Amino acid sequence: MARKKIALIGGGQIGGVLAQLIALKQLGDVVMFDIIEDLPQGKTLDIAEASRVDGFDVNVTGTNNYKDISGADLVIITAGLPRKPGMSRDDLLTTNAKIMKTVAENVKQYAPDSIVIIISNPLDAMVTLFQKVSGFSHNRVMGQAGMLDSSRFATFIAWELGVSVKDVNAMVLGGHGDTMVPLIRYANVNSIPVMEMLERKYKDAAKAKEVINAMVERTKMAGGEVIKLLKTGSAYYSPASSAVTMAEAILLDEKRLLPVCAYLNGEFNVKGFYVGVPAVLGSSGVERIVELSLNNEEQAALDNSVKAVKGLVEDMKRLGL
Repeated sequence: MARKKIALIGGGQIGGVLAQLIALKQLGDVVMFDIIEDLPQGKTLDIAEASRVDGFDVNVTGTNNYKDISGADLVIITAGLPRKPGMSRDDLLTTNAKIMKTVAENVKQYAPDSIVIIISNPLDAMVTLFQKVSGFSHNRVMGQAGMLDSSRFATFIAWELGVSVKDVNAMVLGGHGDTMVPLIRYANVNSIPVMEMLERKYKDAAKAKEVINAMVERTKMAGGEVIKLLKTGSAYYSPASSAVTMAEAILLDEKRLLPVCAYLNGEFNVKGFYVGVPAVLGSSGVERIVELSLNNEEQAALDNSVKAVKGLVEDMKRLGL
């Protein structure tokens, strides 16, 4: 049985970690594209030369020619400028939209049957633009957002409660930005509500609420926190790991229920926009959206986040994109 072909568009920090993780998991042969001459060739050669040590047999190669992604089953896009200190995801819109348009045109030409995962920011706008330019069916185009945001939320919960993060379940909905919606009510540790555990820890409901609200705010600003500490770039380990989990679910047809940026057609009272929601991922991409019962406060927060996404889409339209 022929191995799957996975194309990585962008050879930066995230692209490098993606290539290594995919090779380690042996999900398929990897081809990394970047416009910088010799960069993807150098990174992939370095990874390939660790194949004996790490025990993987997949091919990992680099290229500066879009033709080499021909026939890819899965495409993961990281191309674009990363955020810098003081820069919002929205500030990236104009520059990265132009890059994404070129990427979409080439993926459409050389990998027309692929499923696409986008990491580039501002995420919700870039996913929307790629789908529009490529004309791919909505189920084959998605963004990595909720996976990362939910992992961050779960990590903070685990640290606070002193439990293994493997037992924490957390979900973040909405746009991949400051208006994202970490769902406190659904967060749990192996089915035990997080709020119940916090109230037991602090023996004070008000204190428990204060603590969880602080974790929610940290989750919303987590990307910026990493940028501030790094000073010269943005997060790359956690976004890559999150995207590879999505890729694995698709390539292995796992039917995993994961929070991703997916196209909504009436679900959550949203029609015609890409928003972060729980979705089942399998061999055909986004196979179905799973709706949650939201209370008035949660629905209002999601509506506010969707409003921000719509604003980005409108900004793209004004730019003629």
